[in-house]
Amino acid sequence: MEPYREASSPNMRASDQERDATVQRLQVAFAEGRLADVEFDERMRAALAARTHGDLDVLLTDLPAATAPSVPAVSSPAATVPGRMPKPGRHAVAYKNSVRYTGRWRVPGTFRALIYKGSGVIDLRAAELTEPVTVIHAIAYKSDIEIVVPPGIRVEVNGFGVTRDEDWTGDLPADAPIVHVRAVAYKGLVETRTMPRR
Repeated sequence: MEPYREASSPNMRASDQERDATVQRLQVAFAEGRLADVEFDERMRAALAARTHGDLDVLLTDLPAATAPSVPAVSSPAATVPGRMPKPGRHAVAYKNSVRYTGRWRVPGTFRALIYKGSGVIDLRAAELTEPVTVIHAIAYKSDIEIVVPPGIRVEVNGFGVTRDEDWTGDLPADAPIVHVRAVAYKGLVETRTMPRR
């Protein structure tokens, strides 16, 4: 549900909650294929840097009103209750092949990717992070793994053969979600980016 806004107040200062709501609508539009990669990236950055309601409204003028229901949080027992979302997958393994997680998908608190002589893409731009801190363990043996993280998320990386190519320079709120990438690459690369390679 979108936060309350006063009518006809384009010059009213935007709150963090209103910026977050705009980001969520952009993520849904991207997952539905309404926005291309570059346009989605531009609008995400603009939403996070927006100062007023008018700045936010212009980013949504050509998109439908938010109608998708929010996904309820899943606790361990709820995974077996009918009508509730199942637990998100925790592993991605490829042997001389590739894995690709993109679009609207649920990311668990800990996610592991093991790629042997292949490639992997883990795209978080339209994903639902189920925890405030997400840990991604990535092992690339003679492989490349690309992790795409949108602006507005704090990225921490450590390991061997991992690089960080994040060009977002805006301020992050203290409660910004965190993605911690722990990686090992042998004759390969694990790379975090804000835009996918083209």
